[in-house]
Amino acid sequence: MSQKKSWSGFGKTALAAAAAMVVAMPAMAQEAKKADTSADEGAPRAKEDAVRLGTITIVGSGAKLGVGQMLNEDAAKARSTVTREATEKDRSTGNPFQAIALLPGVNTFNYDGTGLFGGGLTVRGFGADQMGFTVNGVPVNDSGNFAVYPQEYADQENLCTQSLTQGSPDSESPHAGATGGNITVNSCDPEDKRRVRVSQTLGELSLTRSFIRYDTGRFFDNKAKVFLSYSHSQADKWKGKGEAKKDHVDAAFRLDLDQDNVILGSVLYNRAINNNINSLSVAQLNQFGYNYDYSTTFPGHRPGVNGTAQNEGTGWAPSPAYYKLANNPFENAIVSVSGSFKLADKVQLKIQPYLWYGFGNGGVQQTTLSESAFMNKAAHTNNLRVDLNGDGDTLDTIIVGRASVTKTYRPGITTEITAQFGDHSVRAGVWYERARHRQTQPAVTVDNAGNLASVWLDSGNITRPDGTLYQGRDWYSVSTAYQAYITDNWTFADDRGLLTVGLRTPHVTRDVTNFANESFSYDYRIKKDYNELLPQLGLRFMLDASQQVFLNVAKNFRAPPNYAYANSTSTTNVGLDANGQVKLLNELTPETAIMTDLGYRYQSRAISLSATLFNSDYKNRQATAFDPVNNVSSNINAGRVNNRGLELELGTGVFKGFSAYGSFTAQKSKSKDDLTVGRAATGTTTGVTLPTSGKDYVLTPKTMIGMSVQYEYGTFYGRLKVKRTGTQYATLINDEQVPAYWVADFDAGYNFGKVSYADNVVLRFNVSNIGNARYRNPTGSNTNAAAFNGSRSNTIFYYLGAPRFASVSLSADF
Repeated sequence: MSQKKSWSGFGKTALAAAAAMVVAMPAMAQEAKKADTSADEGAPRAKEDAVRLGTITIVGSGAKLGVGQMLNEDAAKARSTVTREATEKDRSTGNPFQAIALLPGVNTFNYDGTGLFGGGLTVRGFGADQMGFTVNGVPVNDSGNFAVYPQEYADQENLCTQSLTQGSPDSESPHAGATGGNITVNSCDPEDKRRVRVSQTLGELSLTRSFIRYDTGRFFDNKAKVFLSYSHSQADKWKGKGEAKKDHVDAAFRLDLDQDNVILGSVLYNRAINNNINSLSVAQLNQFGYNYDYSTTFPGHRPGVNGTAQNEGTGWAPSPAYYKLANNPFENAIVSVSGSFKLADKVQLKIQPYLWYGFGNGGVQQTTLSESAFMNKAAHTNNLRVDLNGDGDTLDTIIVGRASVTKTYRPGITTEITAQFGDHSVRAGVWYERARHRQTQPAVTVDNAGNLASVWLDSGNITRPDGTLYQGRDWYSVSTAYQAYITDNWTFADDRGLLTVGLRTPHVTRDVTNFANESFSYDYRIKKDYNELLPQLGLRFMLDASQQVFLNVAKNFRAPPNYAYANSTSTTNVGLDANGQVKLLNELTPETAIMTDLGYRYQSRAISLSATLFNSDYKNRQATAFDPVNNVSSNINAGRVNNRGLELELGTGVFKGFSAYGSFTAQKSKSKDDLTVGRAATGTTTGVTLPTSGKDYVLTPKTMIGMSVQYEYGTFYGRLKVKRTGTQYATLINDEQVPAYWVADFDAGYNFGKVSYADNVVLRFNVSNIGNARYRNPTGSNTNAAAFNGSRSNTIFYYLGAPRFASVSLSADF
């Protein structure tokens, strides 16, 4: 009864909000008819990219609608797009999570004001690792665990559009883990005219960023053009000691063989070394304060004494860890070539080979190793001894640096044929990739000043008595993914209607080999195949030239991650059967979600409104929870979740220098099954059932509001962005709630035009969190905080919102 009343109240609130916007729309449109549309055609609709797969491009600038935060859409599904006109006013160090923060359905935060340290994201309750993420048509989610690292992929100056499909990816999307939709990032093509652009950013916390880009302009009989850019960025952490350093290279070319045959190519390279920002529990926050961070002093090693045990663990090792032993070094490259070729009249071939490469580690490297706990592979024990401190005995426990290292080689290719048959546009294609994922956990020495032998953990390594490397984990995964897809777009009723019917058939093979290591001293190999039929149906109908309605229903899919086939510090997924053979403790089923969008759009050059009612039925949720049969924490399927709600999006043209954008999200999420967790006491073979059924799902704010208002006068602009994130829960049992919060940013700029030898000289000023708001976001999903009926308690950790931060940028063209 209470749930029905709650949903009824929610529905009335959502419908009232929608009604208010619809009622206000005619009046707003009447005023906005005077909007300046002389510069271009206002806000053109997003069009399908003629070359890249799974991406969109823009016809016209799109600057006249929603402060660049919105495009008019024709898609038969919910989709939102941020254009270059918005992001070029953002701080130059920003990342895609910051760029899409105001869009409906988006719950996002960054670890600092610069964007260099990364951040977190959920969309309609789905995490970033459940969203397909593509850059220039290349899938960039981690091939093992589907994680996304937004600060690594591209420089903001080189990006044209950043789009979000809140419900379901397109049928051609090259993803095996997109349960909740997809995010698409597109680089701009090289410029038609030769140009050198330079930019320098300075800011608080010793922020400095230098950027240079060279465009060749058209050459080779006007058929080719190329750009190459480089940037170096660095900034101190906003609390504690440490910094972020980032070097980034982007390059791209376009070759127009003729009007029907085009080839694009891009290389995106990133190398960064960041010190981590510490996350806190509520108890730590109350006890130590908002700026509590990693330790800033290192005690050195205990002097070695032969015959006496030196223990550098609790009571000696810094707590929290020493800041130089909490790093995130990573380098990656995304290389792709995409072409579109006319095979016959109304028949086009698209093909895009790509390579994704990554290497690095992250987290807290500080740990201790016992000199008497090295792997004895023959006996399947950890009792071999190594003298780590050189005192002649093996009685000691020594501080070392250890972290999980990942190296990935991920080549792939997508091929598609598009053919027009009367009112039908049929697309059929195949996607294939083979990712090789090497995951180890070596340990390296730490000197008396607290410095790692190598921040990359690739030198100064600690070895076993036989000379092989110590490894806390040692996995080799080959993840092979492929899918065939077909889509028919049928236009009818004099092009007023569009019916889209699609089907894709993703297949994923996880081939995981464990080499005996200090966490599990057995060699084994597990190979599992997963596949699913994913239909999609969309309908869009134009009521008149300005109004349209749409409906989309789609099934989404996420294969199990590769870590579900190996043991880690938090989960035990493999064990031994009665015959001493390695077995998988739990057989994971892929996640699936049925996504439904029902929407209405009013679109003109002066004003645009989109309203979407959505429903997601999500089952076989993959989670870490207690397995009472095997008496361990393991990766299991943890039940079903339903989320329904309303998303509103409104953008205006420019009226007397003012333009605005707004979004509103109201959602109600519910877990539909109870969950078993472990008891506080060890040695038990039964768990505790948590009453999670009927509770709000984690990291899903009940309401969110995003607003942006901009004023332009001549070559000056000022912009205010505001985001309210409503209350959300940090635990599935809803015993720890996250308070609502407001955050506002201000941006301003002035274009001086030509100054001496420089053209387009622009000065920009950016301030984030102008109100110096304090807020927190959970670091992840948790079952419960306090112990419940004998269950284990869990400490919930939070990323804290960074304080006010200001920077200034000066750019010019030559």
